[in-house]
Amino acid sequence: MSSGKITVVISQAPGKNPAKRALEENLAASLLMESGIELSIVPHLYDLGPDHTGRLFLESIQGDMVVLAWLFPRAAYWLLDRDGIGGTEGQSPLHPLAPKDEDEDEEPTVKAPGIGSAIGGPNRTIWCLDLRDHAGHQVYLEEIRRISAEVTLLRQARQAQKQANQPVAIITLGLPPQKAAPEFTPENLLEAPGRRWYPVIDYSRCTNCLECLDFCLFGVYGVDGLDRILVENQDSCKKGCPACSRVCPEQAIIFPDYKSPAIAGAPVGNISGLKIDLSKLFGGEDAMVVAAKERDRELVRDGREAVGQTVGIARRQANKPSGPKDDLDSLLDTLDSLDI
Repeated sequence: MSSGKITVVISQAPGKNPAKRALEENLAASLLMESGIELSIVPHLYDLGPDHTGRLFLESIQGDMVVLAWLFPRAAYWLLDRDGIGGTEGQSPLHPLAPKDEDEDEEPTVKAPGIGSAIGGPNRTIWCLDLRDHAGHQVYLEEIRRISAEVTLLRQARQAQKQANQPVAIITLGLPPQKAAPEFTPENLLEAPGRRWYPVIDYSRCTNCLECLDFCLFGVYGVDGLDRILVENQDSCKKGCPACSRVCPEQAIIFPDYKSPAIAGAPVGNISGLKIDLSKLFGGEDAMVVAAKERDRELVRDGREAVGQTVGIARRQANKPSGPKDDLDSLLDTLDSLDI
């Protein structure tokens, strides 16, 4: 699908929360009155299977796109990438980049670069906005207007450059007609999908260490022809289990629907809304221990034997933090320094 308009997609929240539905409906009603915008509504992004009409529609979009979902923008962007819907990630002032850790400048470390997107996406930009951030629709409407104006200027610049580099008209007579784009009705787009659970890889952070492949014993992960990690059998993942995310040294594995922001795709270092559980603060377990217990629980449910930390725990991580620090980590460090 390609047109002079920017495509705006509202991804509905799972369930029937009246406040969430009201926000979606108010936003949709306002966007229908906007020029230069092509609006569509699909079910929850995370639940769209490969054969769902909503997924097929998203795959058909060729131009710039704004996706509004009840997910962290990082989770939504890499979820789309995982489904073959690629492009450059657009930045929005509604979702500023995560601040640096306080001690990052004091002790600079050399980090391995992420391996990058697993797909070759089209030359377009995808903005992902989190519908959980604001109760009213007006702030999203204003941001979409800003993005639409930005896209218009970019397209004008691209067209001017194209005309400057191609002064001679290309004759297309005799070429076969292009295949018509498939038609997508609102009824088909909004067909309710089943709930799903699977990991999403943030390839901007993933260094292809393959520790998730070693740790997971359920056949979820695999590698492609270039030996790059991928989620090969997503439906083999155990519902509600985020264990592999805890093992990842770069916090590159996202479970978009998980309750913890750090695992659900919050920007690293920007989890200020985290509520501290005092039972975890005093006597909480290491992430590796928790991950091993979560994996054992699923193994036992499958009628297999628990393996604890004897399988797939990388020894080279023994003295290495299991991921970027969040608010709880920083508080624990402060308490340790006070020796209380």
